[in-house]
Amino acid sequence: MVGGFPCQPFSLAGIGTKKFLDRPTGFEDKTSGTLFFDICRILQAKQPKAFLLENVKNLASHDKGNTFKVILESLSELGYKVFYKVIDGQLYVPQHRERMVIVGFRKDLIGDELFDFALNPPERRFLNIGELLEPTVDAKYTLSDKMWNWIQSHTAKHQALGHGFSFGLVPLNGVTNTLTARYYKDGKEILIPQAGSNPRRLTPRECARLQGFPDSFKIVVSNTQAYKQFGNSVVVPLMTDIARLIVAKLNEF
Repeated sequence: MVGGFPCQPFSLAGIGTKKFLDRPTGFEDKTSGTLFFDICRILQAKQPKAFLLENVKNLASHDKGNTFKVILESLSELGYKVFYKVIDGQLYVPQHRERMVIVGFRKDLIGDELFDFALNPPERRFLNIGELLEPTVDAKYTLSDKMWNWIQSHTAKHQALGHGFSFGLVPLNGVTNTLTARYYKDGKEILIPQAGSNPRRLTPRECARLQGFPDSFKIVVSNTQAYKQFGNSVVVPLMTDIARLIVAKLNEF
């Protein structure tokens, strides 16, 4: 079984927003935080040989580690030996994206054996953000004066208050911040500098490349939906590499 559960109840950004709005977080979030238990229900009913789950880095530290403790205990009680590791997607793409990866094998199969996250990243298709940019981009992706001024003033205001709001102007020879599902709003976390002009946001195709999708992947939704979907996506070549390791381990049984 391969899947995930909503990260907003556990993510740093999600927790900050929910606390600001005075909403519950983690397992207290009755709408999405408890969806983890639906994964448990599926595991109990189907008993797959192995599973692969992905979530945000902050999952391990949420509620002083109690949330992650409940997750690991739940998976163990269902008959699985669990292994986990925080992995940065920039091993595969020019994006700083740390995610918790959780792998489990049925105890009756794996016994006392261990699972090693012995990743073997290929040479990155794009070594930096500059290499994945499209050669020509529509002017609509360039921030308007109003939006660019708002982002800068909003950042200055929040930094003065000690809050975390900021924008990310990415050097073309560097890696980006984490792409998120809110990117469609203003693109502030990943902005591309342009000589003699305001910076621009990434195009949906560039977002796809940033998550490791091949150019053959068809984008058949609106830009807004594409930004949301790619922001919620996993880094494809990273998950492919982990899946390869899982299959290799299963073949040993």
